Amino acid sequence: MKKLLLCFSFLSFGFSFIHAQSLMNSKVPAIAVKTINGAAINTSTFSNNGKPIIIDFWATWCKPCIAELEAINDDYADWQKETGVKLIAISVDDARTMAKVQSFVREKGWTYDIYLDPNQDFQHAMQVINTPCTFIIDGTGKISFIHNSYMEGDEKKLHAALLKVAGKK
Repeated sequence: MKKLLLCFSFLSFGFSFIHAQSLMNSKVPAIAVKTINGAAINTSTFSNNGKPIIIDFWATWCKPCIAELEAINDDYADWQKETGVKLIAISVDDARTMAKVQSFVREKGWTYDIYLDPNQDFQHAMQVINTPCTFIIDGTGKISFIHNSYMEGDEKKLHAALLKVAGKK
């Protein structure tokens, strides 16, 4: 039974990665999300003056998501100086846990732009099956890097990809 579950998990992860890869070099879909204060905003308005954007799908209950955002937070100020990057964290918490997002973020001290995707419309449009899932959007608004899941050290891969997208490497 354990082998079957492991096999299913591996296949699910592989499928989600391949599925999301079909978005490479495309624009971010225009979907309504909410600010942390509940105001509606369309993802087509995400911009960073020609500089890269990291979009990270996460949830308060997802330990790898939190580990990834904490690891990025340790170097985020340096990444901003190097590349001008902006990180947009999209919470996919549902109605049961969404109310915790604002206090959770405040407690962590994250300075990222935080948005809520309570119905997972943006998550589905970006073909995200597993969290965390991280995208780098280049200065022209196209998806140029996708990474699914998190293991310690993955933030170094993200940083290397960010430098490449920003033309710094």
